[in-house]
Amino acid sequence: MQFSDLHAQYRALQQEIDENIRRVLEHGKYIMGPEVGELEEKLAAYVGRKHCITCANGTDALSLVLMAWGIGPGDAVFVPSFTFMSTAEVVSLAGAEPVFVDVEEDTFNMDPESLLEAIARVDREGRLRKRAVIPVDLFGLPADYRRILPIAEAHGLKVLEDGAQGFGGTLDGKTACAFGDASTTSFFPAKPLGCYGDGGAVFTDDDTLAGLLQSIRIHGKGSEKYDNVRVGLNSRLDTLQAAILQPKLAAFSAYELAARQKWAEAYSERLSGAVKTPAVPEGFSSSWAQYTLLLESHAKRESLKAALAAAGVPSMVYYPRPLHRQTVYLPLGYEAGSLPVSERLAERVLSLPMHPYLTEETVEAVCAAVLKNL
Repeated sequence: MQFSDLHAQYRALQQEIDENIRRVLEHGKYIMGPEVGELEEKLAAYVGRKHCITCANGTDALSLVLMAWGIGPGDAVFVPSFTFMSTAEVVSLAGAEPVFVDVEEDTFNMDPESLLEAIARVDREGRLRKRAVIPVDLFGLPADYRRILPIAEAHGLKVLEDGAQGFGGTLDGKTACAFGDASTTSFFPAKPLGCYGDGGAVFTDDDTLAGLLQSIRIHGKGSEKYDNVRVGLNSRLDTLQAAILQPKLAAFSAYELAARQKWAEAYSERLSGAVKTPAVPEGFSSSWAQYTLLLESHAKRESLKAALAAAGVPSMVYYPRPLHRQTVYLPLGYEAGSLPVSERLAERVLSLPMHPYLTEETVEAVCAAVLKNL
């Protein structure tokens, strides 16, 4: 049993993927070849944004935007604590300071009330300039932009949607990566839409920002190849990865997203009542990057994880330590208990196998193992 079965996906798409790879090998334009521009057009259309700028990975996608916005020393960027390291890491790499915000226990996403409290704290201290907020669409579910966007507007904050896990989710009919001033996603292989290596993208409707991003991702180039008008990065999506992503995007929109929804519903039907299953609020849909249970305690989580492993069922903990308690961020002074929901979730969450190529038999086996060992 696979936690995320990329082999099954490749078998389903092998003809199209192999043909696209062969085409790139024949034309030999491995950097910024025609497939890159084609993919960007398709991604922008899917998301509903004016511009898509691909890059080397999802972390770079976040960094590119912060660089374009000129965020740096003395700036505060608000980020949720219960997420992957890259969301805060890019803030630190820019020289700014991540200000950690708690999350909601039901959705795992940024808590707007905690965001307001963090903003008020920064205002009281007067040490940092408020610049931006990076909500994360964790596990496939968009953050609560109904509440976050008005807060950001009231406090003059740019909004950068981290949709690394959220691609394909929706809020009020609007697709993830369509929120805020800019949004990003990751094409890491395990993501809902993944390539066979690293890759990422930025989305925006801002023409000026799009132009800056196109420059920054290629060493800050100007109108000529060897005229660099700003400091940038070397962060281009390989043509081969763009070629691989095109049939994957077609499959994702045609049936993979629906399959993820089907298997998530199957899990919830069998497990609800016995264990806390993921919540999807009214008006939201998830792309189910992960299907994550919330156990009663750390001991229960560890016991179930061990029992599942013994039964041949893979499971994963995303994430065992919140960002504000990471060793690198301890000097910022966040005490244990300062963001209690993030800390509780880190102790109690457990993710089950989730991918479009699950079967009824596999889902039954996973659920039976969970129910047996609760």
